[in-house]
Amino acid sequence: MPDPKDPRNRKPDAERSRADILAVARAEFVEHGLSGARVDAIAEKTATTKRMIYYYFGSKEGLYSAVLQQAYAGIRSAESTLELRQLDPLAALRRLIEFTFEYEDAHPDFVRLIAIENIHQAAYLTRLATIRNVNADAIATLEEILSRGRAAGVFVRACDAVDIHLMISGLCFYRVSNRHTFGAIFGCDLLETELRERHKAMIVDTIVGYLTSRQA
Repeated sequence: MPDPKDPRNRKPDAERSRADILAVARAEFVEHGLSGARVDAIAEKTATTKRMIYYYFGSKEGLYSAVLQQAYAGIRSAESTLELRQLDPLAALRRLIEFTFEYEDAHPDFVRLIAIENIHQAAYLTRLATIRNVNADAIATLEEILSRGRAAGVFVRACDAVDIHLMISGLCFYRVSNRHTFGAIFGCDLLETELRERHKAMIVDTIVGYLTSRQA
């Protein structure tokens, strides 16, 4: 009979507990920010204790940092399934932009987390030792697409992949981060299907058009 005190036999439960804590903590931080989030509230909503949360993550700030790490890893993991190398560069770029639009539109909690971390001037993000490695693949993927496109004569502008990543992220991010204020000011619902699809097409065409047109 397995010994319950053997750490090897507790590993699945520990991983499950950590996953549950991270899921609840993500919702808590998204709703209340780092300052307003309460570890007591997170413990109450999980099958664990405040003491166990501190055991796993060290502090509320440690838990928040782990949530940030997981959030970035989530979008990068989903992005890695796109198989963009199998597409021609123009199709690959369009697919990547559409993916970013769709992912952020479907994960407003991700957008809100990033907005919260910007309030803290990336203070916690910069302490994550592996955060640049987590996001390096996104730039490498985009650079590969741009290189293939330039070689094929499709993309005629010499652009840095980080700059194009900024364009994609900025246009897609804004629709989610500002959907409430934008909607209130201009009397529109950015979740409405027809408007959503129109904006997606506009964003794709804007970035593709920039890369495929020669500078005047």
